Amino acid sequence: MATIKKRVIGVDISNEKTSYGIVDIRGNIIARNSFPTWDYPDINAFVQKLTSSLVSLAEANGGYETIRSIGISCPSASQMSGCIEHAANLPWKGVVPLEAMLRDQLGIAVALGNDAHNTALGEKMYGLAHGMKNFIVINLGVGLGSCFFSNGMEHQGAAGYAGEIGHTCLVDHGRPCPCGLQGCLEAYVAAAGIVQTARELMDERDTPSLMRDSAELTPRLIAGYCEQGDRLAIEVYQRTGYWLGLGLATYASIVNPEAIILTGGISHAGRWLYESTAESFESHIFINMRHKVKFLFSELDDRERDVLGASALAWEVPEYSLFK
Repeated sequence: MATIKKRVIGVDISNEKTSYGIVDIRGNIIARNSFPTWDYPDINAFVQKLTSSLVSLAEANGGYETIRSIGISCPSASQMSGCIEHAANLPWKGVVPLEAMLRDQLGIAVALGNDAHNTALGEKMYGLAHGMKNFIVINLGVGLGSCFFSNGMEHQGAAGYAGEIGHTCLVDHGRPCPCGLQGCLEAYVAAAGIVQTARELMDERDTPSLMRDSAELTPRLIAGYCEQGDRLAIEVYQRTGYWLGLGLATYASIVNPEAIILTGGISHAGRWLYESTAESFESHIFINMRHKVKFLFSELDDRERDVLGASALAWEVPEYSLFK
């Protein structure tokens, strides 16, 4: 009698670390681990490290033969090509055929997808988007990624890069973006952009601020200063929210979602980001959609969401194995 494999592995590659976990058919993470991505600037060394790590985790938790497939979530990845293509914030440049490289090493089915798209899959299967048909998921952290579902289906576009709102122009000839363009929304609302806004405000004003005494500013620190009533820190998030709301209003006016779900580290700024974003959003969106789009903050654990999203991708890839 044929047996059905009931486990997959989800892998999330970020600029800081590569996380991976074994996930069962109910979305339970059986075991997980991680290692620093930047410890492996050579892609071949990274593939060897990831391969050995996945096999070791599987062998320690029921055996490698119980794993059906592998799903990988990564910035600048295309599910259609199976490649990472010109990633701005990762150590490997150019086009990297990671899906094929890992399939050759692991001998089972591997699917590679864009991190923002996989985050949306995770929200669709396990999070707030469960039951929704038209929604946008925004992943706001080191970069700004997004994905939208239309009539219950993920929209990928011709080459798998639909939803790149982070690399639409907000300011003509504005701040340089790691993607090579200037004035991208990401350059104003992702992590480095928030810190740059803080430094610009401190240069413009003589206003006292806790930020002036910080050796290394981060969005999280700035949000903490907001909680302490720091007026300049609050203005940093007011400016950030204005820009983010403007960008999201344009996005929503095109795709007409029922909800926008915010995920990623920057989303934890909470009301300091939300209030100014919502105000800007409502003042810029097409009037017939005003006050009809819900703003939601993901309830999935940050450490689990992207692994779960990658696992959702793993369930979709046709089963394949060299060991049959």
